[in-house]
Amino acid sequence: MSAYLAPDAQLPYCRGCGHASVVRQLSRAFERLQLPPRSVALTTDIGCVGLADSLFPYLHTVHTTHGRSTAFATGMALADVLFEQGSLKPVVMIGDGGAMIGLLHLVHAAQLNVDVTVLVHNNFLFGMTGGQHSALTPVEFVTATTPTGNYVPPLDLLELLRAAHAGFLARQSATDAGLDALIAEAIAFPGFALVEILELCTAYGTRWNKLTGAKLKEIATLQGYALGKPEASLERPTFREVIRHQQQNSHVPHATRPEVLRQVEGATLASELRLVVAGSAGERVQSAAGLLARAAVAAGLYATQKNDNPVTQGTGFSLSEICLSPRPIEYTGMEQPDVVIVVSADGLKELVANGTLAGTRPETLLVMDVELDVPPANGRLVRLPLRQRATPQRAALAAIAAWQALAPILPPAAWDAALETLPADRRGENITALQAGRELAECQSGPAKPT
Repeated sequence: MSAYLAPDAQLPYCRGCGHASVVRQLSRAFERLQLPPRSVALTTDIGCVGLADSLFPYLHTVHTTHGRSTAFATGMALADVLFEQGSLKPVVMIGDGGAMIGLLHLVHAAQLNVDVTVLVHNNFLFGMTGGQHSALTPVEFVTATTPTGNYVPPLDLLELLRAAHAGFLARQSATDAGLDALIAEAIAFPGFALVEILELCTAYGTRWNKLTGAKLKEIATLQGYALGKPEASLERPTFREVIRHQQQNSHVPHATRPEVLRQVEGATLASELRLVVAGSAGERVQSAAGLLARAAVAAGLYATQKNDNPVTQGTGFSLSEICLSPRPIEYTGMEQPDVVIVVSADGLKELVANGTLAGTRPETLLVMDVELDVPPANGRLVRLPLRQRATPQRAALAAIAAWQALAPILPPAAWDAALETLPADRRGENITALQAGRELAECQSGPAKPT
């Protein structure tokens, strides 16, 4: 094994599966490049290909939803450029099925020319779910869904991405001795790179088709595919180069350019805090929670935000779960919230339905609008005329401000820093909402009453 694979790695694939070869060759490619393990972000897709996560314990690994691994890796690459790190190497492992489900993500990454390397494991079918055909299945290939042979011509993935101006494209078989060098060349390429790796699925592909390693090359020849030699071009600027050029030559006045969040001091949070904000769709619940998260980050805290709302965007509830911590957040679950903010009947109904209120404790702080009929719940209850005083559109942010006035953990400068990241025409209404919430908290007489 190697310094990248786990020393005791047991490859969890069927005997003869090409995935095992790709894992070994990828590790050898990392060795060739001598990349620091923590500079690599290995993003895997759903399917047998995703079993590679645990085999590379020294890398950053992200296991994504089906077809979306390229999108996740693209986001990492964009963030690396915007935060001027320049040290991250996102590598994607995806099957032919996932590549087709997430085809536009591949096209978009190629168009952007982000520094992402994609390894497409093409065994011509969906191997984990029963051997169904994919959009890359060759003509006459037998699968679970084409028992008499596939009659639909396969997409040529490289040809398609060539039209999207991909900078590095190659196709090779999993058994080729030079695969590690080819993968290393793709990873070293400064822009978007994709290697399509032809494999055999020994669970389904070789059961229904007379296949050998030599047959892979025969299949490639029949489809008109060239193997081995990569197509690489540095004519297009990479995304990093485009951004640097725009920054150096922008004539936009400095005051209107988006700025990196300004850092301040003064946060007083000593341990992790979990907060739920619930209201109605269209009443800026999630944007209010997002402003809180920005203020927390400005003050040096870690923050995560998870949003939820019905598929009908304009009606029903709107919900945000916020975790704040002085240390990295390893788990974002919200079984027992520390603070619950509810500003509408829609939000209250959802918190009752999803069990949030049932998970409150005696020390939980509940900030609710006075118009709501509060069901039995543990915790300390503060009722404020949020919708009346701050308007429904500002009630969520006013409630957050009231909570912060009652139990402050962020300095005022953190809110100023968060507001600075908003467009100038949106700052005034948010300042008004924050002020309304603080004034309501000041009017709160006596200690909070237990429910």
